[in-house]
Amino acid sequence: MPKSNDKLQLFQESIRTAELHLSRRDPVLRPYIKKHSPCLLRPHTRYFETLVDAIISQQLSTKVADTIISRFKALYAPARFPKPHQILVTPHEKLRATGMSNGKASFIKDLAAKTEEGEIGLSRFSRLSDDEIIEMLIRVKGIGVWTVHMFLIFSLGRLDVLPVGDLGIRKAIQIAYGFDDIPQAQQIEQVAEERGWRPYCSVASWYLWRMLENKKKEEGKRNKRK
Repeated sequence: MPKSNDKLQLFQESIRTAELHLSRRDPVLRPYIKKHSPCLLRPHTRYFETLVDAIISQQLSTKVADTIISRFKALYAPARFPKPHQILVTPHEKLRATGMSNGKASFIKDLAAKTEEGEIGLSRFSRLSDDEIIEMLIRVKGIGVWTVHMFLIFSLGRLDVLPVGDLGIRKAIQIAYGFDDIPQAQQIEQVAEERGWRPYCSVASWYLWRMLENKKKEEGKRNKRK
């Protein structure tokens, strides 16, 4: 069996372990895990592409972001996605013509430059801690802690990331755990500690996102019936 399949199997086993751990430790999460399992987190190695997409997508609707990303990729066809050096030699105006802002065009160039120069070591990520990756990536203009948290969870498959700055997680915790107001970072950390989420905060977060999505869908259906 190829090594990549071995890694995926081990990761999936870790997810199952996480689900059992969270179900036993946190009765609030238990029904969400039962309803929405299995957790579909899957690590991948499209690191540079993911970070570029994240920069482009910031503060945009999914539809608008997808349009700009498609135009951006079209600049480099037939290649599936450009290499850092290709972005560096692309005129700024050509990037802007895809619809991205002046700032985002500069941010993508900054990411490409730091990657090309080795300051952002994509090949080293597997050997670095979460905090080391955060420290490395926030050096790039346009990448903040929230973006890196999403990258750690959805690209690297790190299982113990608690995205305290994510509005969806904050709203989900408010609903699930009965907070009067949207909880702050310290309160979210306290929930994770008291409910025994460690070392599987990413999986707990994934189920909270699913719960919130499901709640929005149900509310939408109810509103249509009125």
